[in-house]
Amino acid sequence: MTAWWADVVRSPTTPYPVEDVFETCAAILRDAGPLVDRWERGPVADAHLVAALGAWLEELLEDRSPFTWIPHAEDEVLAVLRSWVAAHAPARLRSLGEPDLAERAALLALSYDDRWAHPYWRTASATN
Repeated sequence: MTAWWADVVRSPTTPYPVEDVFETCAAILRDAGPLVDRWERGPVADAHLVAALGAWLEELLEDRSPFTWIPHAEDEVLAVLRSWVAAHAPARLRSLGEPDLAERAALLALSYDDRWAHPYWRTASATN
């Protein structure tokens, strides 16, 4: 699974959306750690990161799962994904000219209540 994932994040065109491949691999592995550890930097991988977070971030911010099926260990998979996104995605997204996505990704480091009380929500329209 990790070899397939590593190949997908390096491929500019994939037969399936990168977020679907991530979900499939995470479901089989019952873990997101090996996948996010292999989400290398680079133009193609970064474009996939932007696409995946565009699909996932709303649900992650609401503490909901963006996945349609992960039969086992979903809470653990989501915790690893949220933690990695909060720690690694904001700087990458800012460098890609995605300041709003970066700011929302950084909010995942906060508790649910602190996330929604954050001043970002009062100024979000300025960065959208």
